[in-house]
Amino acid sequence: MWLYFRTFIFTKGRKMKFTKIASPEQIERNWVLIDAEGKTFGRLITEVATRLRGKDKPYFTPNVDCGDYVVIINASKAKFNGAGKVANKEYFTHSGYFGSTKSVKMTELLEKNPEKLYKLATRGMLPKTKLGRAMLKKLKVYAGAEHPHTAQIVK
Repeated sequence: MWLYFRTFIFTKGRKMKFTKIASPEQIERNWVLIDAEGKTFGRLITEVATRLRGKDKPYFTPNVDCGDYVVIINASKAKFNGAGKVANKEYFTHSGYFGSTKSVKMTELLEKNPEKLYKLATRGMLPKTKLGRAMLKKLKVYAGAEHPHTAQIVK
């Protein structure tokens, strides 16, 4: 009785509206090509994380992987803002043993392995669950302009 009364009062006699929830079978995935040349690194990674998560789609559901595949080319030619951030920022790894902490400077990582730098930055913006790991697998990063996904990308 109270539930009906409360619904009737707060909706003023109208029917309640429910949000549509997408199921994994209804998801349509596209391939998106992003050229990183001349773009700011942080803003680029934010756009990539949004696309991987699927938040740019009208049927976004938080517990379903509804994002697109993202291919980044020219990864080593992105711009970095911030005074001294590139020189001072370090990425740490730890195996679990005492004294096994290793650090790598951002400049070294950008020169040797820009793909890893992009994956680390994007991973920080995705959920820290199995779903987030599945989303990260849809990110493909290449330092140069060539990539093997030309057949998937529709123009």
